[in-house]
Amino acid sequence: MDIKKLLLFADVAETENFTKTGDRMGYTQSGVSHLLKSLEDEIGFSLFIRSKQGVKLTGNAKMILPGVRSLLAMTEHLEQMVSEINGLEKGQLVIATFSSISIHWLPKIIHVFQQNHPGIKIKLMEGGTDDIVNWIESDLVDFGFVSKRNTKSLDWITLYEDPLYAVVPLDYPAPEGGIFPIEKFEGQHFVISAMGTDYDVHHALSSSGVKPNIDFTSKDDHAIISMIENKLGISILPGLTCRNFESHVSAYPLKPFCSRTLGVAMKSKKDLTPAALKFLKLTKDMMPELI
Repeated sequence: MDIKKLLLFADVAETENFTKTGDRMGYTQSGVSHLLKSLEDEIGFSLFIRSKQGVKLTGNAKMILPGVRSLLAMTEHLEQMVSEINGLEKGQLVIATFSSISIHWLPKIIHVFQQNHPGIKIKLMEGGTDDIVNWIESDLVDFGFVSKRNTKSLDWITLYEDPLYAVVPLDYPAPEGGIFPIEKFEGQHFVISAMGTDYDVHHALSSSGVKPNIDFTSKDDHAIISMIENKLGISILPGLTCRNFESHVSAYPLKPFCSRTLGVAMKSKKDLTPAALKFLKLTKDMMPELI
């Protein structure tokens, strides 16, 4: 079975569009269609339901997709091992991440990594906690930068304890001693990350028994900051998210102290590719200058 055809199948399963997959992988739309029709003929059943809106996977295609993704991940691992034995470095590293980490940590790490390993291509996929965990479990990514909460099924490496802060408009009265008691959120107009995007703020509130009036939810950190700046509510946000917004909002440490544990989640440490292992070693070495 041709690996190139399986790569196309897995990508179309993600894009649900032959043209988008062709653009991403260097094929024409008709080329994608021809190769996937050849794959269907080879395996003996249809993979896609075609319509004007795009394509959807058939039931049989959904059944084989996890196996195809696992096979592609193992193939990438093997190719990287062979390249290393031959004194070459080539391959691809697919990393899932929060937007705050892709802004504040990853550019510096990737810059150093690519200087040392120019043959390794890096692809980033941004999402919330549920997205990242799903991508890891489905073999869509090598590993993910994420908060530890809700990652029990995965292997884990801790990197940083990120404090949570009360975030309010600039003209909001400063709390006594510069510390914001979490009970002050009770009944307040509140902006929060959508459930599934972030679990740590929801946990901080629920564990304290505090119930603010949640007026707005968003998956976008910048949107939440903008809502606070424009006095649509106040919030709790991680320190990494608040960086570089000091001229837009005020942030105060919480009482009691609350935090999220940031790190790297993966399906299995022992199955990481050589490129993934090198990237994670570099990440751990660079953490003191990133935080």
